[in-house]
Amino acid sequence: MTNPTVVLVHGAFADATGWIGVISELRSSGIPVIAPSNPLRGLTSDAAYLTSVLAQVDGPAVLVGHSYGGALITVAGAAENVVALVYVAAYVPDEGESLDQLQGSFPESPLTGNLKEWTYPLLDGDSAVEVTIEETAFPSVFAADVPEDVAGVLAAAQRPLATAAFTETASAAAWRTKASWALVAGADRTISPEVQRFGAARAGAVVVELPDASHAVVLSEPTRVADLIRDAVRATELTDRPARRQERDQAGGVPPVRAR
Repeated sequence: MTNPTVVLVHGAFADATGWIGVISELRSSGIPVIAPSNPLRGLTSDAAYLTSVLAQVDGPAVLVGHSYGGALITVAGAAENVVALVYVAAYVPDEGESLDQLQGSFPESPLTGNLKEWTYPLLDGDSAVEVTIEETAFPSVFAADVPEDVAGVLAAAQRPLATAAFTETASAAAWRTKASWALVAGADRTISPEVQRFGAARAGAVVVELPDASHAVVLSEPTRVADLIRDAVRATELTDRPARRQERDQAGGVPPVRAR
C-alpha cells in the first residue's frame, strides 16, 4: 500500500529548512514528504494557502505542524484527503478560538517580552505589523538545545510573523474528526508547555513529551519527531483495510478516526 504523503508545515521565525533532519529520517523509511513554505501573513490566508497545497497532493496526507503551523493544520486539516494530524511543540486551537485566546489562560512565555516589531505595506496603501524575536534573545527563547553557532544563524535568518496571526480565529478544528498525535517540548520558552499539553489533551491526541526539548525540537531531535510521524503514518495504514476502503469510497471521503 502506498504511504500517505507527509506535509510538514513550519511555524513563525523559521522556514521549511528547519525540517531537514526530519525529512531525511522520513525518506529513509520510504515515506513521501513535502515541506511547503508558510506565508506567515495570518491564520485565514495561511490556512487557505495550505489547503491549496493539499488539493494538489495525490492521495492521502498526514499533516504535521510545528509551532504556529499547528494552528494551520487545525484549519486546513479539514480537507478530505487529510487522514491524520501531528502537532510538534504547537498551538492546537479550537474552532472560533484565536491564539491570543488560547494563550490567555496561561502564564506568558519569555517570547512575549522579546519580540521586535516591524511594519510592512498592504495593497491598499496602509501598513501592518509583523514581529521577530530579538536576535540576542533568540537562542535562549527559541533554540536553547541547538549549537550556539547554528542558533545565531537561525536568529539572523528569521522570517517574521504578521501579528494578525494572533487575533484571527480558527474557522475549523480538524482534530475533532481526524486522528491526532502531539509532541510536547518540555523546556519550550516560545510556546509554554502548558499550552501545548492543554491543546493536545483537548484534541484527544496521542502525546509524547520530551522534557528537555526546546522550541527548536524539529532541529534538535529530528529522530524523535520523525518517530512520532511514522507512528501516525502506520496508524493510517492499519485503518485502511479493504472494508474501510469500501466504506470510504461509499462515503466519498476518508472516514473519521480518533486516537486516544
